[in-house]
Amino acid sequence: MANNQSVRRHLDAFTRGRIIGKLEEDRSVTSVAAEFGIAHSIARRNRRQTAEEIARHTTQVTGRPISRFTVARRLHGGGLFARRPVRCVPLTPAHRRRRSLWCREYRNWRDNEWG
Repeated sequence: MANNQSVRRHLDAFTRGRIIGKLEEDRSVTSVAAEFGIAHSIARRNRRQTAEEIARHTTQVTGRPISRFTVARRLHGGGLFARRPVRCVPLTPAHRRRRSLWCREYRNWRDNEWG
C-alpha cells in the first residue's frame, strides 16, 4: 500500500470535496475515511488548501454558498487550526554585539574543544 503522503497528493478535487461534505454533515472522520478507503489522517487534513479554497470548492460542488468563516469554524471545531511559522523576537543591538563577540572568540575552536 502507498504511504499517506502519496495518496494525499493523488486525491482529486472532487473526492476532496465529497470528503469535506461528509465531514460537514457531522460524520466522524473515521467513518468518512472508511467509506472512501483512505487513512483518516488524509480525510482529516489537506495542509495546502486554505479555508477560502475549501469554501469556494464546496460552493461549486453543492451549489449552496458557504463562507470561508464557516469553513474555518468547522475546522476549528474539529481541532484543526491554521499553522503559521513562528517568528523569532528580533535581536537588540546589544544581543548582536554579544553574539558577534562570542563567535569571534570561538571561531578557531576544533571539534574536540567543544566537548
